Amino acid sequence: MSMPMLIPMVTIAPDHPALAGHFPGMPVVPGVVLLDEALHAIGAALGVDLSACGIASVKFLSPVLPGQPVAVSHHSADGRTIRFTLTHGERKVASGVLHRQAEGTAR
Repeated sequence: MSMPMLIPMVTIAPDHPALAGHFPGMPVVPGVVLLDEALHAIGAALGVDLSACGIASVKFLSPVLPGQPVAVSHHSADGRTIRFTLTHGERKVASGVLHRQAEGTAR
């Protein structure tokens, strides 16, 4: 099994458009925004496009507030299954498993 790879922090700005309705007066970063940022960060770190990956599982464990930095770590034992964890400080906020499609295949 490969060692986890930590990539630069991601932070959702307080003026992100998804925060306007989630939730007024007490904004929380939507899980889909965290997942999107994680996919982009992992894809950039690996030098691959993960826009067509399969999402086997995702668990959102703790809320993230606008402006809170989130660390993204990931590892893959086989190059196709990617396990990831998002943390804010010592607090785990999400984890999941992605499946990369084989090169040259379409979904």
